[in-house]
Order: sequence, then structure tokens, then C-alpha cells
Amino acid sequence: MKLTQATVNDLLAQLGPGDGYMYLPSALDPQNLTDLLNSRYGAPRTLVLDGFTDPTVDDSRGAALLVPFEDRAVKIRAWAYGDQWVGTGTVRDAEGVQRPVLVVAHREVPKPLAIAPDKSEDEDVDWMERLRGITGWTQPAQRPDMDWAEVESRLGTALPSDYKRMVETFGKGAFDGYLDLNQEPWTDLREDGLLIWAGTEHEDLYCWRADGDDPDRWPVVVRSFDGGDVSFDCQAAQFVCRILVDPHHPFTMARYFDTHWFMNHRECG
Repeated sequence: MKLTQATVNDLLAQLGPGDGYMYLPSALDPQNLTDLLNSRYGAPRTLVLDGFTDPTVDDSRGAALLVPFEDRAVKIRAWAYGDQWVGTGTVRDAEGVQRPVLVVAHREVPKPLAIAPDKSEDEDVDWMERLRGITGWTQPAQRPDMDWAEVESRLGTALPSDYKRMVETFGKGAFDGYLDLNQEPWTDLREDGLLIWAGTEHEDLYCWRADGDDPDRWPVVVRSFDGGDVSFDCQAAQFVCRILVDPHHPFTMARYFDTHWFMNHRECG
């Protein structure tokens, strides 16, 4: 079997949207399938390694993928994709033969929290906590030791507090595998008064208009691929919450997915 992304599509289609698994040809290199899934879904979580299950694995971390195999899993890595878990690796079959496997399971995702109306009285909303709920984020902070003093000194400006919490919490990756979160602002548009905090594969750039001494009051500006600017009077975390779940937002991502997640790009072991 020659593995390509089209092959992966066919295999996942055979398994369907529910819980299921299939043994793959013994000649298949499980690492090739892992690499393809990694390029599609981001960095995986290792559930089982050398027959030992990570003791922290629970329902929020892909435990459903292990149910069909009881204690026969040898190595399983898992990805969260919307309301589905996808896993691959090797398990021992009923005869004790080690075989490559592809497995899927339903993923319980917290119901997205409703976004609050865009009114001044909602300034006390913790949009980062709301973003955790919308994405079903349960992992520990990915970059808690970010040296913001060094970054801000190098940039010559303080940065919005919600953005710093986003980077510390989620780390390197993309919301819905689409909106890439910069680990520090890009300065490519600084001559236009803009700092870039995120971007999309469609070449839209998500920026702040860096006006004033209080970065928590900087408006979000979207610089589209054709060079046009659209301004929004809100912080970055609030902006992300809205585009994820508000189908009427001009830059909405709600039309593509019913459930939302963060695709983490940390290095795989």
C-alpha cells in the first residue's frame, strides 16, 4: 500500500464518523502514516509507548481510542480533529501478532460558549477563558516560561496581555488548523503602524493598530491579501472567539466547522 493523503482520506472514509478501527498491511511503515497525519492535524499526543500507557490519558486526551485494544496497544499516537479522535500506531491482534492500525473515536467537545454582545458592558468578559471553552482546550500551558520582558524590550513596546496569555496557553499552532498564532508579533508592517499577531493560509494578516500607551486597548486590524484594512474595536482573544463561532462576522470561520480546536505544532518525539 502506497500511503498518500488521498489514501488516508479513503481509509478514514471507510471507518466513517463513529468509533472504529482497521488493521493495516503488515508491510506498512506506521511512521509513514504518523507523518501524514502529523502534517494534516499537527503534533500528536502519545497515548501508548512500548506497551506502556501514559497514566494521564483520560477521555479528554483520547482514551476512547484505546478501548478496542484493552492492553494490547504497543504504540498509539492521537490527534484531536473537531469532534473526532484519530489515532495510529501498532497493536497486538488476537493471536499476539503486532500489526499497524488506524483507529477513530468520537470526541466529546464542550458546547461552544455563546459569544457576548459587542457592548462596552462586556469589558469584564475573560475572552481567553471563553476561547479555552470554545476550543475544548484541556492541555497544560504550552509556553508558560515565555520571556516577554526580552521580547517587549526587543520590540520597544509592551504587548497586549490577552495575546501573551494565548501564546503561553496554546503555544505554536493554529486555530482550526487555519489561523496561525505568531509566537511573537511580526514587524513587517511596522511602518504602517501595525504589528502582526496571526495570519491565515489565505494570506490575511491579523494585526494591531499600535496606537497609544495601553496595548490592551489596541484595536485589531485585518490586512487582507489585496492590501485592504478592516478595523475592529476589540482585543485579539475576543476577535478569535468571534470569528470561530459567529457566522455573521466578516472573517468568520464558523461556516467551516461546527466544533473548534487548536492544532498544536510542537515537535513530536
